[in-house]
Amino acid sequence: MKKIFWVVFSFLFLIPIVRASEDLAPNSKSAILIEVSTGNILFEKNSDEMLPPASMTKIMSMLLIMEAVDSGKISLTDSVMISKNAASMGGSQIFLQEGETYKVEELLKGVAIASGNDAVIALAEKIGGSVESFVNMMNARAKELGLTNTNFVNPHGLHAKDHYSSARDMSVMGRELLKHEKILEFTSIYEDYLKKPDGSSTWLVNTNRLVRFYNGVDGLKTGFTSEAGYCITTTAKRNDMRILSVVMGVSSPDLRSSDTTNLLNYGFNTYQVQEILRKEDKLGEASILGGKKSSVLVELKDSITKIQKVTDPKQIYSYELITEQKRAPIQKGEVLGKVQVRDEQGNVFLEADAISSEEVLKASLWDLWKRNLKTFVSGN
Repeated sequence: MKKIFWVVFSFLFLIPIVRASEDLAPNSKSAILIEVSTGNILFEKNSDEMLPPASMTKIMSMLLIMEAVDSGKISLTDSVMISKNAASMGGSQIFLQEGETYKVEELLKGVAIASGNDAVIALAEKIGGSVESFVNMMNARAKELGLTNTNFVNPHGLHAKDHYSSARDMSVMGRELLKHEKILEFTSIYEDYLKKPDGSSTWLVNTNRLVRFYNGVDGLKTGFTSEAGYCITTTAKRNDMRILSVVMGVSSPDLRSSDTTNLLNYGFNTYQVQEILRKEDKLGEASILGGKKSSVLVELKDSITKIQKVTDPKQIYSYELITEQKRAPIQKGEVLGKVQVRDEQGNVFLEADAISSEEVLKASLWDLWKRNLKTFVSGN
């Protein structure tokens, strides 16, 4: 059984994305600029070249940390004891000592703000049981995301043989991390303090200076080693549009910032995003057989958006919701149908899953008897 609902609304006319023809990142070996909600590429340069990512590696580490938090595997308030291995890490660090205990949230701040190698090792051991196991998780997750030019040897990004990624792959990781919006509460902090068990404090300063000096920047991660050069994955949001850039293999931090600023300026000055449907919108109802409820509101897993030039004229669009009757039990988030977005000529240019907004339990015999009785009394 299918139900169809129509709603007509105003939306900007869509044309194919035309990428910048000029080199917006002249100082970078490779670069990419994407719009986050759609994943559309606005600019790219040698984006599949395999290069050492340095501490941008921590984007994948933070993704696994946030997934562990959101799944309930760990909590931000869980305690983590610092191992000898974590305390001995070189490079950028927040000076953790063996035997000290910190909350997951404190260590995550140390990773997101100050790029602490010691902090990310402590969290890797907490989540994976060992660094080796955590690295296996990183590579497995990379494979799930379809990253073909990435391989990890460690969670922090210190140079190692066969440890590499690409600008395109880093943008995919960054976009996935941004689905966990809480991470921005940490990556957007310019400075903070880590209180030590002995009562002293360590000053945490964000390695991403653009957080302070570029309007809208609230993440994500810098990187530097002598082999990798300077690199950065940056995200910024203005006027309800979020973009993400990656530059790799730059010779200085100033030129890294210059290329990133060029990319962000181009994105914000040239494009805009329009929401067709928000994920919070209740699109209609789907019928449920044998449930405690006979129907359930359906919604989207993610908002439906389109990106276009800021000068694009308006056009009328519509959406069609098609649902299939299913039998209880129904899980929250279970796919119950699809949404098709159509242009004025009736052509489908975008389709997305429609999901249940809540759980529907299977009805008992008593539930069904009461419902039948109510139907009988009402005469329906």
